[in-house]
Amino acid sequence: MISAGCDPLYIARRLLAIASEDIGNADPRAMEIAINAWDCFTRIGPAEGERALAQAVVYLACAPKSNAVYKAWKEALSDARQTPDLEVPHHLRNAPTKLMADLGYGAEYRYAHDEPGAYAAGESYFPPELDSRRYYYPENRGLETKIAEKLNYLQSLDQKSTQKRYKK
Repeated sequence: MISAGCDPLYIARRLLAIASEDIGNADPRAMEIAINAWDCFTRIGPAEGERALAQAVVYLACAPKSNAVYKAWKEALSDARQTPDLEVPHHLRNAPTKLMADLGYGAEYRYAHDEPGAYAAGESYFPPELDSRRYYYPENRGLETKIAEKLNYLQSLDQKSTQKRYKK
């Protein structure tokens, strides 16, 4: 692409998009590599900077791939667009005034850092209508295998919790 006259900064932008959309949490370092290559190119110029882009290309080509975050983002946006009238739950609202506190804003808010393991098991951060909604399904590749393990563990804590936000 470079020898055909493509702007190297276009390549740098595409590498960053690939790191985010195609690699994602399977290897979060991919975005750092792409940004660093872009930064290197802009700081030292084409001669040496093109090698930094090449290094990023090789890294991204070899990295585990996952578009799980990309798919989750699209689904979450779709839900937000389809349910614009759903309100932020009262327990998540800030209550800087007495009136807001009297209306129940912030009532029963559970601060995760005060909970065992810094996780508010059974808590929900969605309106009741979307409470059971899940968006992110990690792939069994790269770091996402560890993320999946953690999410499964947290889900087991939610299932055992006696402090469920919305009773079913």
